[in-house]
Amino acid sequence: MRIGRLTPEDYDEIIRLWEEAGLPYKPKGRDSRESMEKQMRANPEFFIGAFDGEKLIGTVIASFDGRRGWINRLAVHPDYRRRGIGRLLIKEAEKVLKKKGAWIICALIERENKQSLNLFKKCGYKPSENLVYVSKRESNLV
Repeated sequence: MRIGRLTPEDYDEIIRLWEEAGLPYKPKGRDSRESMEKQMRANPEFFIGAFDGEKLIGTVIASFDGRRGWINRLAVHPDYRRRGIGRLLIKEAEKVLKKKGAWIICALIERENKQSLNLFKKCGYKPSENLVYVSKRESNLV
């Protein structure tokens, strides 16, 4: 297994993995081929994959808002879970974000996603019970 950068050529494999891992995504919005290619060109180091040979088995996408680093789209293929791959992807995303200057690294996890919540807790993350996530969207596609 190796950790490497994802490129626009990996798009179809990324989507396949997200589907197999049960990760919801917005194929007509922020996760469209065009949107992801634009993001990859702007910050190629933020798109990280785990590979078994040539097979993509895990993904994570980092982002940085100038103050906080964010870990997004963490997914590991069901056949490869519980082998430390998610932990390695988190660690790699943290390394990239710290290089950018992030002192705080965050992740948003859906409440019912107990596996991800437990993984992040094992990696030293603490849930914040007093925050409420709010968003304003231009469209339901993003």
